[in-house]
Amino acid sequence: MNFEPTPDQQRILDAASTLCAKFNDDYWLACDRDHRFPSEFHQALADGGWLGIAMPEAYGGSGLGIADAAVMMQAIAQSGAGFSGASAVHMNIFGLNPVVVFGNDEQKRRMLPPLIKGSERACFAVTEPDTGLNTTRIKTKAEKRGRQYLVSGQKVWISTAQVAEKMLLLARTTPLEQCTKPENGLSLFYTELDRSKVEVHKIEKMGRHAVDSNQVFFDSLPIPEADRIGEEGRGFEYILHGLNPERILIAAESVGLGRCAVKRAASYARERVVFDRPIGQNQAVQHPLAANWMALEAANLMVQKAAWLYDNGQPCAAEANSAKYLSGEACFDACQQAVMTHGGFGYAQEYHVERYLRESLIGRIAPVSPQLILCYIAERALGLPRSY
Repeated sequence: MNFEPTPDQQRILDAASTLCAKFNDDYWLACDRDHRFPSEFHQALADGGWLGIAMPEAYGGSGLGIADAAVMMQAIAQSGAGFSGASAVHMNIFGLNPVVVFGNDEQKRRMLPPLIKGSERACFAVTEPDTGLNTTRIKTKAEKRGRQYLVSGQKVWISTAQVAEKMLLLARTTPLEQCTKPENGLSLFYTELDRSKVEVHKIEKMGRHAVDSNQVFFDSLPIPEADRIGEEGRGFEYILHGLNPERILIAAESVGLGRCAVKRAASYARERVVFDRPIGQNQAVQHPLAANWMALEAANLMVQKAAWLYDNGQPCAAEANSAKYLSGEACFDACQQAVMTHGGFGYAQEYHVERYLRESLIGRIAPVSPQLILCYIAERALGLPRSY
């Protein structure tokens, strides 16, 4: 059993780290303060061919696996970019997986290359205000009219909708009461975000100000039938193919951000002198950071296992969810301890750790809550009765 990165993964790590080094802490602090999308960073990744790392080579991608993509996303977060950097490109890695798996050749040729080149950006429009994680109960409807659909409804917590030209949209094409199962009757579309028919309202939030989150309202948005992915009514089944990769990538990003926080805290602890000794000489400072390091390393092993299982076509839902849970908790703990290690300076923006703490909550909350993961593991791994 070899825990070392493969030669390809080491090259990815080295190249991604070199690219990220061009975007320093001041860059990310400015993006956060100005609520500005990191367009320069996004374009640099596109120019380097990184946006298509897990896309098929036939359409301009690199054709690599989720394990390789996780190495890149972890490097981005660990560079100090955190979730501001990771979220700017996250959708490219997992979001269009349903198109790759279920789209026809015409759709792949039309939809994938612009995303890989960075000439188009996409958002993922699934979550709704009244349904949360109960995706089968979404109310946004797509009514068939000739060779197009008219979509009406609303979505919430849609990242990058302020800057995106495209969206991957899940909507109900058959009323719930006419379906034998609640997961039936949902259809998936990848289409234009036509702002004459779509209202995008930004949500002011705690952190990750560089990447917007939004409420999105649809008022009879026309979508060509050619933009429907796969068969009508099977959209829920299709998006499931993107859920495990998303959890794995979020987990990798959380580990990266947590490592960044611990490194910065340890550096400060070595240099900060109080009572004629560096504070890092005190066990009350040492021990929590040591525990953070261990928790992050352990979580990263689960990330690697989940990614390996996925890339080898094996069931990985329990491992992907576990990786996301363990990494999210370890990252939050590490970022909180980094603030506490800095003392009062940890509250100052110029030391960056307060931004890490704000962003670390993303990995705990999204795309699934830690409580629901615990319920899933209890039911699927332990065979306990379903609790919800």
